[in-house]
Amino acid sequence: MYKLTGVTKTYPGGREPVTALAGVDLIIEDGAWLAIQGPTGHGKTTLLQLLGALDRPTSGLVELDGQDLARMRDSDITRIRAESIGFVFQTFNLIPTLSAQENVETALVPQHVASAARAEMAALALESVGLADRAAHLPSELSGGQQQRVAIARALVKQPAVLLADEPTGNLDEDTRDEIVTLLEEMWGCNELTMILVTHDSSVARRAQQVGVMRDGRIAAVKENPVHRPMMAWASPVGTASPPGTPTSVLGDGAPAQQTADPDDAEARHGSGDAESALPRAAEHDGAGGGRGGEDLGPRDDGERAGCGRHRRSPQGPARGGDVLIGFQPAADPER
Repeated sequence: MYKLTGVTKTYPGGREPVTALAGVDLIIEDGAWLAIQGPTGHGKTTLLQLLGALDRPTSGLVELDGQDLARMRDSDITRIRAESIGFVFQTFNLIPTLSAQENVETALVPQHVASAARAEMAALALESVGLADRAAHLPSELSGGQQQRVAIARALVKQPAVLLADEPTGNLDEDTRDEIVTLLEEMWGCNELTMILVTHDSSVARRAQQVGVMRDGRIAAVKENPVHRPMMAWASPVGTASPPGTPTSVLGDGAPAQQTADPDDAEARHGSGDAESALPRAAEHDGAGGGRGGEDLGPRDDGERAGCGRHRRSPQGPARGGDVLIGFQPAADPER
């Protein structure tokens, strides 16, 4: 869980310092998906950098699972970033001279994973985002959407607890944007991540479990999003309908877990208008619940959602060389 108390951040300016954050108080529960919106220059990216331990606040506390990131030693900060936090950026941040697989493998180098295990884990990660046949391609040989899929695979291959995404769809066309957000939503649910996503796009924010608005360096509002519906239903004895477009999935015993929901629900899922106005307008939750806490979980053996079959953190933390991973399941590549 993140807990921010009185967080400020100022940068040296011309005649006077520039205040990026002006006293942020915020709690983000484990497993939450928070979308942060707000005008340009009001502190969204700065906040994300502090959550990701890429920078330190000028004052205040930034706690992750009870540890104050602001006062930790650099070596401990590096370890937390390497093991617990995944990053996805607007500009993908892929190394242009490395192949897709090699880019994914770079996330495992700080964990000292053996080369053979790195290669296997990276291949599975690329397969999970629908890019198994693009593993040897350089970033310049991939479309924007494919590059962002590589970046997502790189962020998740190390099995982080937290995924931070800074305008992950900002450089993508509308159709590819929707595909990437759906992929992030699926990975959030299947990997039981805490996901914080900064976006200017209200259609992206409406997919989140919670929406926060930043103004003048402060969080002006954080609201539960009544439009949000989980991408996948938890396994249960009776099964639950999934959101529009979710394929029928299969449990471990081969029995169908769920059926595709009525496409007429699409409007309720995506909503209309901007994020702040959409929240009070939205209809109340349907039976699927508004987020991960309101659903009937039912008995589960492995802690995963029905149909996920995705990369899941082991009780011992991030996978090391030689560990057996909870297998990635291939995903279709709509751009092929």
